[in-house]
Amino acid sequence: MMRTRPLKVALLGCGVVGSEVARIMTTHADDLAARIGAPVELAGVAVRRPDKVREGIDPALVTTDATALVKRGDLDIVIEVIGGIEPARTLITTAFEHGASVVSANKALLAQDGAALHAAAGEHGKDLYYEAAVAGAIPLIRPLRESLAGDKVNRVLGIVNGTTNFILDKMDTTGAGYQEALDEATALGYAEADPTADVEGFDAAAKAAILAGIAFHTRVRLDDVYREGMSEVTAADFASAKEMGCTIKLLAICERAGDGASVTARVHPAMIPLSHPLASVRGAYNAVFVESDASGQLMFYGPGAGGAPTASAVLGDLVAVGRNRINGTTGPGESAYAALPVSSMGEVVTRYHISLDVADKPGVLAQVATVFAEHGVSIDTVRQQGKDGEASLVVVTHRASDAALGGTVEALRKLDTVRGVASIMRVEGE
Repeated sequence: MMRTRPLKVALLGCGVVGSEVARIMTTHADDLAARIGAPVELAGVAVRRPDKVREGIDPALVTTDATALVKRGDLDIVIEVIGGIEPARTLITTAFEHGASVVSANKALLAQDGAALHAAAGEHGKDLYYEAAVAGAIPLIRPLRESLAGDKVNRVLGIVNGTTNFILDKMDTTGAGYQEALDEATALGYAEADPTADVEGFDAAAKAAILAGIAFHTRVRLDDVYREGMSEVTAADFASAKEMGCTIKLLAICERAGDGASVTARVHPAMIPLSHPLASVRGAYNAVFVESDASGQLMFYGPGAGGAPTASAVLGDLVAVGRNRINGTTGPGESAYAALPVSSMGEVVTRYHISLDVADKPGVLAQVATVFAEHGVSIDTVRQQGKDGEASLVVVTHRASDAALGGTVEALRKLDTVRGVASIMRVEGE
């Protein structure tokens, strides 16, 4: 039986995502009411520019005083899509204090202060849901938090930023250079005027922190995530990848150590075999590959950004939180019971692809191989090409720690026969 008293919802932010949330709430009002068990009423919309025309939204609902809105005391749910750390953090905690549950898409805030936000929600007996914070419309947070709650997740490997995947895909399929591909992404609206958050991995690192925390029942903050951008990836790197039967993706990688005693979270470009499902993810799409004990390998794929896809995830949370509200319950909160230590990048073990510029003369390969052996890094394959006294040497290692590889490269730079290290790239996804 449907409750007649509506659930009152406030919307903080009415940009690309917020306007889509408001539109779908209006156009799908009957369906949402049927799914939740009560009508949903948009009770207020907090914005920075009140004079802007917002189609389908009653101007009387619009306010610039977000604090007063969340303090009303009669709200059931606050939807936060303004992003950033402040004032979002204060507005969310104020909403809890005044009786509202919260649905958020704020990856940066959750990666930095997720534990404190969960604590505030728990203190006041309210929900904090954030499916839209990672990978847009792709159902990912809820499967990790609920569907796989009885399993042991060992690894989460994913493409979680559409802008970077579009750029790398263009470089791969057309032979374009980095700047040319970035310019096209900007022209098409995939990249911001300042693309730093995307191409330097900040966006993906925030998502990796959230995913690692949920997957491993351990608090992982943004500062715990190793981050490396992709602006140094070249056409030559893609040529080398193709010779190995690989492509290059900017990956978010969260994994348990082999002994299960620690976890790591990292974001960086990596070569990945063409046989791996993530290698076929094209354009601005996202995909996340999950490996667990009982379920084996699972892949989640779809649009990872944009107004409508992200709004879909927000509204899925709205339905779940609305049902909880009606039933007088709350959903899962933070699960950090495992409290595993987060290892440094130096302890991460993986394969490496190293391209060296060397002198084209006898004995160079032997010198290089000796340096690798002295640092305990085993070589898988070597390829050498030479012309006019100069040569390139491409070494692919077996699995080695980042610290061991770092010491190897430092020693290689000291050899008279090594002119320079052209590129170093990890090889993942085996």
